[in-house]
Amino acid sequence: MGSNFPAGAAGSATPTIALSAGYLSSAVGGVSDPTVTVNVAQSGADASRLTVAASASSRTSVAQPVDVTVSGTGASRTVSVAARGQGYTDLTLKVTGVGGVSATTTLHYAASGGVQNAVDARYFTGSSDASAAVDVGDGYVVVADDESNVLRLYDRSASGAPVRTWDFSSQLGVSKEVDIEGAARVGDLIYWTGSLGNNKDGEYKAPRNTVFTTAVTGSGSATQLSYAHSYKKLRDQLVAWDEANGDRYGFAAGTAAGEAPKQVDGFNVEGLEFAPGSTSTAYIGFRAPLVPPKDGGRALIVPVTNFDKVLASGAAPVFGAAIELDLGGLSIRDIRKNSADQYLILAGSWAADDNTDPYALYQWDGVAGHAPVKRADLPTSDPGGWESVVAVPDLSVPGQRAQLITDNGSAVLYGDGVQAKDLTHPEWKKSRAGWFTVS
Repeated sequence: MGSNFPAGAAGSATPTIALSAGYLSSAVGGVSDPTVTVNVAQSGADASRLTVAASASSRTSVAQPVDVTVSGTGASRTVSVAARGQGYTDLTLKVTGVGGVSATTTLHYAASGGVQNAVDARYFTGSSDASAAVDVGDGYVVVADDESNVLRLYDRSASGAPVRTWDFSSQLGVSKEVDIEGAARVGDLIYWTGSLGNNKDGEYKAPRNTVFTTAVTGSGSATQLSYAHSYKKLRDQLVAWDEANGDRYGFAAGTAAGEAPKQVDGFNVEGLEFAPGSTSTAYIGFRAPLVPPKDGGRALIVPVTNFDKVLASGAAPVFGAAIELDLGGLSIRDIRKNSADQYLILAGSWAADDNTDPYALYQWDGVAGHAPVKRADLPTSDPGGWESVVAVPDLSVPGQRAQLITDNGSAVLYGDGVQAKDLTHPEWKKSRAGWFTVS
């Protein structure tokens, strides 16, 4: 029996279509949103002769087939979606092969609301609870998550999934989250600290009283991390130090059973950086308490003068004189310096509501008694709370910009009342990075 297809056609073979991920998110007005890869094939046919397009949408107010862009010509294509509105829709992607035979697959799509400075927005997917970040060179950053112990490596310039991940739970001897909130790099070591406070219900959870180090090899996309050391008594030593000095900061009360960490007289660490010119003295920056513990109080830093030995050998921490900073009534959410000992402090409220509280960036020289200077107010209408400074540029040069990352864990991204940390699919979880002028 003769064939109905022209010579060289693939006969009646049905093409195949497969997605690198079945779930995708972007933002209304987004400029550089995540994408998915579509792999297509048809037996006996050149893949370049296959066409791929969106053919249907289950909710056209979110996205329509015309909003789907397919780029590339070979067996691997790239699909992006420009959102029309916030919400969810299923998009049908169709591959049409030689001879008109076709196949379809479904892309589950979610669109978050628009944000300020959308042109500078990048979305790091796989997690919504970014809590600390360290630049590892060549345009890449390692980002911690306060809801897990997974560290993720991202391309700072692009939206999408992590390039590599590490989970050091087994080496740390923990099964629950450390609640990583601060990080600092010295040479080839990255220091990470848990919040050291109670959980939101006022319960003591031992894993949160963890500080640890990871050794870095390589840089950029080739970065590798390995577990080095940990210490699990810093909270206890801070409380004892404060009690020995007249209980000035109320650490014992702030860590008592039933006390939530995110209150003006609570106990919650969110910043970590080293003192000017030092590889041994670490600054522990507090989200709570304020000093005195009331609205309008000063932010608190407690130096640990032998932090390197604390982690390397388990030496008892030695504390220096506390530093109190006027951040306009805000507290420390992150602190980061550059090689010239120019500091940026990401300041925010001690309170738990990240979606409405104010945020600002302050420049500082790291010297006790020297006042920080406000450089920028940060947008507060966007989802999530600003949580991390990736790196500090040369602040002596006008127009320099710093990249910041949000913790979107408690944000409702898709208009359905579900917090991002509770979303089922990791591809829909995301934190946002944005650039801000700071000099």
